Amino acid sequence: MPYIRSSALDETGYVILDRAERDVDASEWMNLAYVPWRSSGVTRFAPLASAFGEVDCNAFWNHTPPRTDKDGVWIPSQVAIAPSLQRRALAAGAGVGRCRVIELQPNTYADAIYNLHKDDNNRLNPEGTGWVVRGYENLSDDGESLLILREDRFDPATETRIPLPAGTRLVLDTQRFWHAVWHRGSAPRYALISSWTSGPELDRFIAERHGAARGAHVDLPADLIADGQQELHRRLEERRRMLEAQGFTVDPPEPEDL
Repeated sequence: MPYIRSSALDETGYVILDRAERDVDASEWMNLAYVPWRSSGVTRFAPLASAFGEVDCNAFWNHTPPRTDKDGVWIPSQVAIAPSLQRRALAAGAGVGRCRVIELQPNTYADAIYNLHKDDNNRLNPEGTGWVVRGYENLSDDGESLLILREDRFDPATETRIPLPAGTRLVLDTQRFWHAVWHRGSAPRYALISSWTSGPELDRFIAERHGAARGAHVDLPADLIADGQQELHRRLEERRRMLEAQGFTVDPPEPEDL
């Protein structure tokens, strides 16, 4: 049986929603307990919901017993600090799996495309049930920063770049896209990430917030893109040689799935 998916994501794999109200005090995300976790750059995560209600960022299939990334357990100590963020995640009406705040340090375009990755959202997810996608809400005001999406990891011609001012909200099939953020700020970037289960509830949420399959695309200088591509391949070759020296064969080396 096919998975239940949101038709709003059929065209591009993402939708941009109406901007969220900026009515959450920054203390909610600043005071959470963060843990280091590898992602698209130098990052930490503050989980609000996890596999068993602990301050843990691991995929649910990485636990014992393993299961798909659905039905997350809210972490009381974290939710007590950030009740508004929990309400944001629950507002979709869809099932919530992992839910967390990401803290990303400033990086470069080359850093971002080197760290492009696809998420592993649907491991162990039974066919005939809702496909897991991710909702993003930019909490800090990072209007110069860009969410980078590529259909082909190595082809900048397939790249979409979405600006991230405060309140930017998206729903993305991050298992379809190679994605990362180029954070051009001078302070850390914060965003709320919720794993949502596709179905009529999520469809309704997207429609009520006027989900658009296309938005503002930011152009970049050709030489910046070319330099980034060159640095991407230099780093991949460096990593390949390092892994070969350790007895591994990876060609090309794959980034971590999150």
